[in-house]
Amino acid sequence: MSIALMIAGRSGEVWHCHADDLVAGAVDTLATRRIGALPVTDAGNEVAGIFSERDMLYALKTHGAAALQMRVRDVMTAPVISVSPDQSALEALTLMTRRRIRHLPVIDKGKMVGFVSIGDLVKYRIDRIEAEAEALRDYIQTA
Repeated sequence: MSIALMIAGRSGEVWHCHADDLVAGAVDTLATRRIGALPVTDAGNEVAGIFSERDMLYALKTHGAAALQMRVRDVMTAPVISVSPDQSALEALTLMTRRRIRHLPVIDKGKMVGFVSIGDLVKYRIDRIEAEAEALRDYIQTA
């Protein structure tokens, strides 16, 4: 299954923040929306990086409470690692595992069209395995 098919049925916007936003605002969005990461856009509205819970922890360790008054651009993970809509879910999962990341923006022709998490991809794999197991059970019962 392609990433495009995975994100096709989603509704609502992808929450994001701007590179010049204060970290405190980005943290508020993470907490309010109960999400683990935000794509970070720059002046041209392109994805410049990712701001995650992990980035916040590193910033707190390094800068203490002053990290909340820093700009997101100063603590985000960059450059951004992304996938295209035509890549497979398994390719995205492999990339996440290899790079030890949990979120990927989906970029098509320079624009962000979605955002996937490792949870999205693991759910897809489990659903796929369960469907294959069910098909095999049906096949064996009718044989």
